[in-house]
Amino acid sequence: MKILVALKQVPGRDSQLKIDSSGRWIEEGDLSYEINEPDAYALEEALQLKEKHGGEVVVLCAGPERAGTSIREALAKGADRAIHIEEPNLAGYDTLSLARVLAKAAEAEKPDLVLTGLQSDDLGLGQTGVVMAELMGVPHATIIMQVEVTDGSLRVKRELEDGWFQHVDMPLPALLTIQSGINKLRYATLMGIKKAKTKEVRKLTVAELGVAAPPASVLSRIYPPERKKQTQIVENAAQLVEKLRFEVRAI
Repeated sequence: MKILVALKQVPGRDSQLKIDSSGRWIEEGDLSYEINEPDAYALEEALQLKEKHGGEVVVLCAGPERAGTSIREALAKGADRAIHIEEPNLAGYDTLSLARVLAKAAEAEKPDLVLTGLQSDDLGLGQTGVVMAELMGVPHATIIMQVEVTDGSLRVKRELEDGWFQHVDMPLPALLTIQSGINKLRYATLMGIKKAKTKEVRKLTVAELGVAAPPASVLSRIYPPERKKQTQIVENAAQLVEKLRFEVRAI
């Protein structure tokens, strides 16, 4: 069973973010970077499926040269090999453009299963995996909390709202977007770090994949959230409870 995991490298959660002089992205010079957390859970799920059913785990990552550190971390945790699509300006790619790049690289591998994180920690759009599935022509399911593989098919558990779950049977090949917290993340061992140095990392460019670059940046301006104060008059306890439950979500 060949499992392909799409990873994204994002700024560390504790990073102090500053808007650059263009006003269209953040200053990246002094930032630390890490594997996008939902993608880390997708990788962990892939590694556990490999341990149960055998096969191969291939990491797919699009990003600048620095993304190689996150790729090596994934290899150290147990992935077998990796594909690095070197692209220094991912901030200029909208969801469809990025999904085209990833789908093109993924199709060449002919994976049985593609796993992505539910969304990225930096942009949080939650669309890339779904668009990839559409471009690849494979069934997909989102917000996955459990995966079972049986005789060429899948049974997955999806998280819905208000504590509800949905169980779905799917054929292979397929694509799943994994919810954070599906399992416990592993650490790279010293032996894994040593082995990662010898594992294959195939480097490609967008041009080599034959995918056209996006015509324009999707981001015109970024800025800190605006702080606003607003007063609402509540006439009775029932209205107060409704607002606390559905708007503030405090109860």
